[in-house]
Amino acid sequence: METRTISISDDAYERLSRLKGSSNMRFSEVILKYTPPKKRLSDILREFGPNPALADSVADASREMRRSSMREATFDADA
Repeated sequence: METRTISISDDAYERLSRLKGSSNMRFSEVILKYTPPKKRLSDILREFGPNPALADSVADASREMRRSSMREATFDADA
């Protein structure tokens, strides 16, 4: 297994050490155990279940973004 060296504060080390306790786990295992895995947005939304209000808001925002256009902005450096 590839390893990397990182620097953490003393407070972060103490928290990590408390989570590890007296187990034989390595710190990498503790971090993986207590940090959530990355999820896809579709998975997160599925956990919430059907939400018509959210769906309507997303649809409205999407329509608004499609209608909008990019404008050139000029900035006065002397202002």
